[in-house]
Amino acid sequence: MTAHTVEYIRYRIPEQRSAEFLAAYTRAAAQLAASPHCVDYELARCEEDFEHYVLRITWTSTQDHMEGFRKSELFADFFAEIRPYVTHIEEMRHYKPTTVRGTGASVPTLYAWAGGAEAFSRLTSAFYDKVLKDDLLAPLFAGLDPDHAQHVALWLGEVFGGPAAYSETQGGHGHMVAKHMGRGITEPQRRRWVNLIQDAADEAALPTDAEFRSAFLAYVEWGTRLAVHFSSPDATPPAEQPVPRWNWGAAPPYQG
Repeated sequence: MTAHTVEYIRYRIPEQRSAEFLAAYTRAAAQLAASPHCVDYELARCEEDFEHYVLRITWTSTQDHMEGFRKSELFADFFAEIRPYVTHIEEMRHYKPTTVRGTGASVPTLYAWAGGAEAFSRLTSAFYDKVLKDDLLAPLFAGLDPDHAQHVALWLGEVFGGPAAYSETQGGHGHMVAKHMGRGITEPQRRRWVNLIQDAADEAALPTDAEFRSAFLAYVEWGTRLAVHFSSPDATPPAEQPVPRWNWGAAPPYQG
């Protein structure tokens, strides 16, 4: 998967034309929303100087923008709306994201919201206690390493935004995938795993608000379905990747 391209278009619009400019872009945005080459878009207005606007459009690639969107039927309707403002463009360029990126602390991580390392330790302890008593799952975990529950607690903690303890002590994503290779996990076993970890989350007193539990379950579904895939007899290990980092209402793109 190649990195997306971010296009920035900077406008200087006379204040008396701002209302019509915003109305035009509201209509033009329908063509962006309909384009399979457009990832997302946002028009922002400067707080210090109301005449300055920046339109940010994320494209699947520069080529997709220039050869896909611009040569599609959508572009004609898009350009018809913005044509009156082309002379007000001060910059129109494509940018590639760099590795300098991150998130601030204004929103707590799922890890912090859950209660940190102690909460995930309670979760996995309760979960594997249930697993070893379960007729469908117990055979998968015969001869379980006594430290397995704690290792999974480290994994989940890192996934949900905590410290990179799993990567530093266990080897990262490839190590976790390797534990599932050749195990032939079935769909009924996967579904039981999902159900039991939700029961364990209740028992471990993890937060029950809808936002946290929906993000928690989204990862559980994503992770267990990958586990089934990599446990099949003909599966090949993926390229080495960092541990996925889960956030509120968003899933990291998986690259095979």
